[in-house]
Amino acid sequence: MTNAEKVNAFLDQAKTFYFLTTDGDQPKGRPFGFHMLVEDRLYFGCGTFKNVFRQLTANPKVEVLAVNGGEFLRYDGTAKGVQDDTLLEKVRQSRPQIMALYDKNGWEMGLFYLENGHAEIRGMMDLKEEFSV
Repeated sequence: MTNAEKVNAFLDQAKTFYFLTTDGDQPKGRPFGFHMLVEDRLYFGCGTFKNVFRQLTANPKVEVLAVNGGEFLRYDGTAKGVQDDTLLEKVRQSRPQIMALYDKNGWEMGLFYLENGHAEIRGMMDLKEEFSV
């Protein structure tokens, strides 16, 4: 299993994870659920109209935090935006309800991945695994 697959599997098991950005000097976190593994790269997406997209554009250093049972995942890196119609079509196929809402409202989905990613899988008192993604 590749490192990207490990992170993807952890996020699948956790179902909801938290995406952490900054707004100026204020930390901001919000629940996310969408992620997609394509050719060993883990993509995330959100509306370009949302504060989170503005925040990660202003300061692309971000962190993902997920909890699954007694373990948690920290995955940080630099958000790198992607404009790729093929990827957007994969989102459309995998999440038709979300994309129907975006289409209905004229919203744009912003896709991104984390460059120079670093992940840790931890228990409450110990480091289970650490790797680059």
